[in-house]
Amino acid sequence: MSKYQFKLSSIYYPNSDIPINKFNIKDKDFLASIEQKLLEESYTKFISRLDKNTALNEDYFINLHKKTFESLYDFAGIYRDVNMSKGDSQFCLAKYLHSESKRIFSEIEKSEYLKSNNKQEFAKKIAYFQGELIALHPFYELNGRIIRMYCDMLSLYNGYGLIDYSCVSADLYIEASINAVKYADCSLLEEIIYKGLE
Repeated sequence: MSKYQFKLSSIYYPNSDIPINKFNIKDKDFLASIEQKLLEESYTKFISRLDKNTALNEDYFINLHKKTFESLYDFAGIYRDVNMSKGDSQFCLAKYLHSESKRIFSEIEKSEYLKSNNKQEFAKKIAYFQGELIALHPFYELNGRIIRMYCDMLSLYNGYGLIDYSCVSADLYIEASINAVKYADCSLLEEIIYKGLE
């Protein structure tokens, strides 16, 4: 049974939730360990290149996904062209995905990449945009990790540290994500992020 429900197609091996990959790895745990290693390497690379001249725009966001996972997946850095849902949460419809993405990143750019000297205000801003990106869910897979990585880059750009999500349970973070997608309520996400900034 796949984690996601696709209306037209799937990126998974038949009857599994394992994404088709360049090495034909079908061991879920081994594949997850490779994804984690690639993510850690990517964090090191992107953090080392981050400065005040970095444009944290839509291209940057797409490039995070592409450069992190292109050695493993053909779909790295490619926006999905099928509708996607998870449980009873419907993500942005594919036909609106590109225009919604441009709207979100236009707002981020206009805010000067969430510029704020107040931690509470910054947490509120980043929670809102994290919620927007979760609802967008633009990639076929690995959305959550790249969205959090992008938010970490925004946090570092604004003089804060990496956001520590370990202060809450995975279930609480999932609840906060569902609230953002289904009810456009980012208050719990804001609380989690604020704690993570401390």
